[in-house]
This record gives sequence, C-alpha cells and structure tokens, in this order.
Amino acid sequence: MNIRQFNVGDIVELKKEHPCGSKLWKIQRVGADFRIECQTCKHSLMISRVKFEKSVKRIISSANPSS
Repeated sequence: MNIRQFNVGDIVELKKEHPCGSKLWKIQRVGADFRIECQTCKHSLMISRVKFEKSVKRIISSANPSS
C-alpha cells in the first residue's frame, strides 16, 4: 500500500473541479481534517482526511523538497 505524505504548502490536484474551474488546491492545515485553498479563487474549506485522501489525484508541487 502506497502511503502519501502531505505537508502544509503542498499544491495538489483533486479529481473534481471547484465551481470556479480549478482543480489545484494548496494545503493550509494537516491533521484529522485538512484546510485547503483553491488556487484560482482563494476559497478555503475544511475537509476530513479520509475524504481528502480519496479525492487527491496527484501532488503538483511539494513544500518539502526532500520528499
């Protein structure tokens, strides 16, 4: 099983589009819940870890360059 590591500042692509048309989100908080911010309209929302991990398609850029 591949376990992905998410860090504050990472830019991720989600499977579904936000109503503004963007799929890119910046992680602002990591824990049992994630706070993510849309990179187009800057709308932010809280999402549970389970739902977030299921909806991530790929990590676009990592805030932690060593990983």
